[in-house]
Amino acid sequence: MKTLRDAKIGETVKVTKLNGQGAVKRRIMDMGITKGVEIKVRKVAPLGDPIEITVRGYELSLRKADAEMIEVE
Repeated sequence: MKTLRDAKIGETVKVTKLNGQGAVKRRIMDMGITKGVEIKVRKVAPLGDPIEITVRGYELSLRKADAEMIEVE
């Protein structure tokens, strides 16, 4: 199982599953991150938090904890 947190800079991955429950999962889905969508990892902050990604044509920053809930391939 690979998560978005494990993806390298410049890598494009596809979402296979969203973990998490309730409001947290809803917030991730409201940002446009749903099953089957492609995500490109643009930057990772020096301490690893946050991660900057491109999803559905816009840029987004995610915390490490949120990125760990997103399984990718």
